[in-house]
Amino acid sequence: MKKKFPPLKEQLEVIGRGTVDLLPRDELKNKLERSIKSGKSLRIKQGFDPTAPDIHLGHTVGIRKLRQFQDLGHQVVVIIGDYTGMVGDPSEKSATRPRLSHEEIKRNAKTYQEQFFKILDPKKTEMVYNGQWFSKMRFDEIMELASKFTVARMLERDDFAKRYESQQPISIHEFFYPLMQGYDSVMVKADVEIGATEQKFNLIIARQIQKEYGMESQVVLTLPVLAGIDGVQRMSKSTGNYIGIDEPPQEMYGKTMRIPDEQIYPYFELITDVGLDELKQIRRQLDTKSVNPRDLKRRLARTIAAMYHSEKAAKEAEAYFDQIHIKKEVPEEIPEFVIPEDERLINIVVLSGNAASLSEARRLIKQKAVSIDGETVHDELHEVIIKEPVILKIGKRKFVRLMPKQ
Repeated sequence: MKKKFPPLKEQLEVIGRGTVDLLPRDELKNKLERSIKSGKSLRIKQGFDPTAPDIHLGHTVGIRKLRQFQDLGHQVVVIIGDYTGMVGDPSEKSATRPRLSHEEIKRNAKTYQEQFFKILDPKKTEMVYNGQWFSKMRFDEIMELASKFTVARMLERDDFAKRYESQQPISIHEFFYPLMQGYDSVMVKADVEIGATEQKFNLIIARQIQKEYGMESQVVLTLPVLAGIDGVQRMSKSTGNYIGIDEPPQEMYGKTMRIPDEQIYPYFELITDVGLDELKQIRRQLDTKSVNPRDLKRRLARTIAAMYHSEKAAKEAEAYFDQIHIKKEVPEEIPEFVIPEDERLINIVVLSGNAASLSEARRLIKQKAVSIDGETVHDELHEVIIKEPVILKIGKRKFVRLMPKQ
């Protein structure tokens, strides 16, 4: 039976949501029209290099776009870059990235796969490792791929050009990254490839490489990079400004409430399923100031927590937030930690599980984010000696009841 797709105009409206580049737009229209006429789905590709074990909301910008294509009836192809990940994408990097081992990449990839299907429909998703073809390539095939592009063309990239001009080293293997990404598109016969704006050079190179291998070129779709909860830098675990999709609902809600007002609309548009008509209404409310931005932020926080947990969990997270930040109350149920005699504060913050390292604990104390029974402690070497339980507060949402050693 011939597959039916939504009308062209409707598909373009959904695909265009939050999109920065759609190149060439006419080619996408032609591909969609052919798809509607033939009843054959387009193949929508995105690659992920599992260089860290967990996915945060910044990663989900592209994944949600893939889901939109699935809901329109198209086939999604997710490339797990176990070989490109060992190279490391040089896009917007000022230095050669440290290389990860294949074992590290594979370990990270396992958690990626589990997290992808919190958003994607497994029945409409092909998931492949690019090691399936790169591990089998003969050297003459590698040379053939390398011959498709010149060094001069590579140096047109802004990041490579800056490093070259400032005499910063560029390793030869970095030139292979865009070629490998392009060859991925050849191997999976991609009709459309999705990537962040910083990936635009790589995605356009893939169009040329497909043509060199006798294929119709893919359409390039780029999406904005999601700002972190600081509203300035891109969302990243390394800067600590991220919201992980596996985090507890209370953490997700609390972190969302910290984003600047100007990020409310981009977050709704890029990482939620709020409909297009609702998005227009949110935009109007923000522009006309007819609604307090804090109320929209609360709605956003509930939406995000519910997406990855449940409506019930989202409401409980909101109640918890109100209890701590509006009513200024300590939660009824908080973890307990028995401290050894005469333990320093910096060690307690780490040992109680509220900082991953001494340097993180030191930073929290310096930022005046640590208090004992409501009194901020500024000295990381402060020795905590207690005879009865006290409340340790870290940041705005973390509480630990410190118990004296019996």
